[in-house]
Amino acid sequence: MGRSMSLGKRREKVLVVIQLSGGNDYLNCIVPYEDPRYKDARPNVKITDGEVIPLDSGLGLNPGMGPIKKLYDLGKVAIIHGIGYPVPNRSHFRSMDIWHTAEPAMVGSQGWLGQAIRDLDPAGNNVVTAVNFGNGLPRALVAPNVPVASVGDLESYGLLTGMAGEDRRSKAITAFSRMYAPLMGGDAVMEYLGQTGLDALRGADILSEAPRKYSSGVEYPDNPFAKSLKGVAQVHMADLGTRIFYTQYGSFDTHTDEVVLQKRLWDDISSSLAVFYEDLEAHGLGDEMTLLMFSEFGRRVKDNGTGTDHGSGGVAFIIGNHVKGGHYSEYPSLDPAKLVEGDLAFNYDFRGLYTDILEDWLEIEASPIVNGRFEKILPFASSQ
Repeated sequence: MGRSMSLGKRREKVLVVIQLSGGNDYLNCIVPYEDPRYKDARPNVKITDGEVIPLDSGLGLNPGMGPIKKLYDLGKVAIIHGIGYPVPNRSHFRSMDIWHTAEPAMVGSQGWLGQAIRDLDPAGNNVVTAVNFGNGLPRALVAPNVPVASVGDLESYGLLTGMAGEDRRSKAITAFSRMYAPLMGGDAVMEYLGQTGLDALRGADILSEAPRKYSSGVEYPDNPFAKSLKGVAQVHMADLGTRIFYTQYGSFDTHTDEVVLQKRLWDDISSSLAVFYEDLEAHGLGDEMTLLMFSEFGRRVKDNGTGTDHGSGGVAFIIGNHVKGGHYSEYPSLDPAKLVEGDLAFNYDFRGLYTDILEDWLEIEASPIVNGRFEKILPFASSQ
């Protein structure tokens, strides 16, 4: 069997990846509010019984997640508990790089989604097979000979094209080269950037059509995340063959004023997701879209006074019409004897979730991408 599996004549499945940058606090996101050890560990930075949105199994949601609770009640949200990887790393850059490359033990040279894009479009014929909404290009999407469109704004599309003047673009390319040259090799970086620039120019004309083709009665909230999701909807509804979308929101690096900041972020995310799904369903396109939301790590069990510091075990979400909603894996114990250097212990390897997504949603072979075989949780209704 080849790595790419035929999808027949049905409309192709699409993945939207949402990166919660900065380290989303698992304990104040999926709140074990009935466990007294939670309240003991968080005298200053806890979600109170009056604020929490009760879920089930003694757990509740952050008060900013009301619209996600409605999707959960419809059976569209899978919550993956205790997700992480062996030997946790508390550096934002390194931990995110591990998630992007599926390489915890070494510095990876290719993004997991970049490799998936290559399997979905081996000849690289469609320069918008993958579209990133945001500045720069996430490592998850980087792989040799893989075109990716990176969009800050659909009205002024293109990788680095939002920068005025050749000098600023040149400096940005140099900075990118210095960052990734040790990983990819200097010549490979410049070759990649040169091709990416050409792909950006090719993709600009394609993507510029999306807003003109888009028509919707749905009104998105006024926040940057909603703007990105509206862009996803516009490109998807233009039927350009995009299979993978990527965007991010944050920062969830809540060392101070966490309760207020985290709720505000989840207010933005939840309200935007609700409208995004309303938009998709209004156009009859909800069935072909699945979302993955993840963060590079959770945060420490004990608060630091007004916030929390970098931790390990975290939470991820899969959302969609073909998702079997509910809880997957187990919530890590708050027993002090079972913590790992003061952190929740991870109990599920994220590469297993990637395997689920690659094999059972995108329908491509996972093991060469995640570098091995890992336990699947089977969150999709069609999973066997």
